[in-house]
Amino acid sequence: MKTFNGKAIYNPSGKAGEYSYWACNFYVGCSNGCTYCYCKKGILAGAMGQDKPQLKACFKDEDNALEIFKKEVEKNKSELQKHGLFFSFTTDPMIEETYGLTVLAVRICNSLGIPVNILTKEVGYIYQISYWTPKIKPELIAIGFTLTGHDELEPNASTNAQRIRAMEICKQHGYHTFASIEPIIDFPSAKNVINASLDFCDLYKVGLMSGKKYDVVEAQSFVEWLNGLNKPKIYLKESLQKLSRYTNDEMDEYFVNRDYRLHEAPVHVA
Repeated sequence: MKTFNGKAIYNPSGKAGEYSYWACNFYVGCSNGCTYCYCKKGILAGAMGQDKPQLKACFKDEDNALEIFKKEVEKNKSELQKHGLFFSFTTDPMIEETYGLTVLAVRICNSLGIPVNILTKEVGYIYQISYWTPKIKPELIAIGFTLTGHDELEPNASTNAQRIRAMEICKQHGYHTFASIEPIIDFPSAKNVINASLDFCDLYKVGLMSGKKYDVVEAQSFVEWLNGLNKPKIYLKESLQKLSRYTNDEMDEYFVNRDYRLHEAPVHVA
């Protein structure tokens, strides 16, 4: 796989790289107000952790951002068709301020046969989802929701219950679905949101919070519980593999590795 670091599209590394080989960021900052947000921590917090989304400084305006995106997509089309494109690591791509540009970019990808993964905590758009475009191919789109089970830590986002209901609606409309169970705030809450979404989630990506102390035995018990679900696909992120001392390779057949492509699986409409 070639590497690329454009203004809109790039190859993420580290924990982000476990989600996708290719990603797109148009904005920095987010209005969800999550207290655990990694963008609000470290030396880049001033630039990345604003409370409202801001178009990245490298773009003149949204029209310019979309033109640059088109060029970068064309330049990397074969790689993007192979690996897909993730929205977004530096904001929520489906909140009011970011939604419009995200949808235009997704339509471009869809017309070129490029699969996309969208990760959000917002559900306001969900009842318009079948009207994004008359010719959209939902089998090329995976819509994911971060589920922690702790609404109080995400004060301006849709509730976890609303996100789970939105996931069900996405599934009914023929979209792939996934859940980011990351960060795990506590293992009982993680179990609760997984149980509540199990019937209409195609893939869980499960990971820990950086810097948080966890009980090793409790982590191992949680992974063993996941192993007993027998559905759907599950990816243990490296943080949880390291703590629990279980790897995806040694678990049952439902556990997958980083290179698993959700879009290659058949879509089952509820």
